[in-house]
Amino acid sequence: MMLNFFDQFMSPVFLGFPLIALALCLPWMLFPSPTTRWINNRFITLQAWSINRATYQLFSPLSVGGHKWALLLISLMIFLITLNLLGLLPYTFTPTTQLSLNMAFAIPLWLATVVIGLRNQPTIALGHLLPEGTPLLLIPVLIIIETISLFIRPLALGVRLTANLTAGHLLIQLIATAVLVLLPIMPAVAILTASILFLLTLLEVAVAMIQAYVFVLLLSLYLQENV
Repeated sequence: MMLNFFDQFMSPVFLGFPLIALALCLPWMLFPSPTTRWINNRFITLQAWSINRATYQLFSPLSVGGHKWALLLISLMIFLITLNLLGLLPYTFTPTTQLSLNMAFAIPLWLATVVIGLRNQPTIALGHLLPEGTPLLLIPVLIIIETISLFIRPLALGVRLTANLTAGHLLIQLIATAVLVLLPIMPAVAILTASILFLLTLLEVAVAMIQAYVFVLLLSLYLQENV
């Protein structure tokens, strides 16, 4: 039994080599590269269909200038989904439970959307800080509030992804520990708890995919304001 439930979120090290580097490189080895053949196997066909649908849903509201980001953001979504799902396997480590890693994804991409807006349409980008029709006395206060909300966006992106995955892993760990403790004492209650654990695991699979989609969706919304 683990003495500390948060030990599962520590980056493991083997022979002085941080295994988080291996975890970050592993997802790209699991996906086959598309081919130019007309007929592929079912996995590649399903993969291509899913990517096409996700790309359409995310980038159809954007202008043509925002479509240049499709490759980057869709690759990021697939990368995050794979990391989140691999972290649900036993004896594995989930890099996306580290706030530093999520902020490393969120801050540069958010900053890039802001810089693009200031470069292409500075008047509209700065106009987001002050809603139209604001009374004169409220202008300084609203500018401060909108500026703070603008700089909180990357923090919200990183914290949302970290908090959802961390909470799910902690719940799974707590319920699994309860099953092991109750099994020799009250087998019937342990079986009921194990069924709850199974349902929670299915929920975490859905959360792992949804949170990666939401991360990229919010980035596309920020991009939509600046292109």
